[in-house]
Amino acid sequence: MHMSAHRLEPDTVLLAYTQGAFPMTDRDGVTRWYTADPRGVIPLNAFHIPRTLGQIVRQKRFDVRINSNFPKTMRACMTAHPGGSWISEDLIRVYSELHGMGYAHSVEAWKDGELAGGLYGVTIGGAFFGESMFHVQRDASKVALVHLVERLRERKFTLLDTQASTAHLERFGCIELPADEYMSRLRKALNLQRKFD
Repeated sequence: MHMSAHRLEPDTVLLAYTQGAFPMTDRDGVTRWYTADPRGVIPLNAFHIPRTLGQIVRQKRFDVRINSNFPKTMRACMTAHPGGSWISEDLIRVYSELHGMGYAHSVEAWKDGELAGGLYGVTIGGAFFGESMFHVQRDASKVALVHLVERLRERKFTLLDTQASTAHLERFGCIELPADEYMSRLRKALNLQRKFD
């Protein structure tokens, strides 16, 4: 499913998520829509916290903040993956607009007043679409992920979408779903009224 956008609008991005698609900017500078089959999700009821990470969370090594600096978090995700980043200035603009509208959120791990790691994503209904994470200090993004899952559980979200599964995410219980099963879970989640912040 490829469709180049002249100017990405927030509503277009939200509509794409509800249909299982997400935008990525390719190396040619054009933003296109992608779907994933199988699709990575972290089941919120089966989220696994590795023991050493649990200790780090309890020690409160990082000051975890929600939405305190969304653009900085997204930009850090862009620069954390040099050469291979699919995050463009256009995407930063449109996600910052979504953030202003209450749809895009960042979970940030701070240490000594510096942004040490974090993640961002989009919420619609009871679904959280995780977009990217980064860390400049060891374990910072993992701590942010633990806080994200705790928040989603507390607020009764039902779907945490990671797009793809990676060895890193599998340690937390990430699984792959066939696209049709993902869409059926997505439709259920979209019918819920949930609030992230």
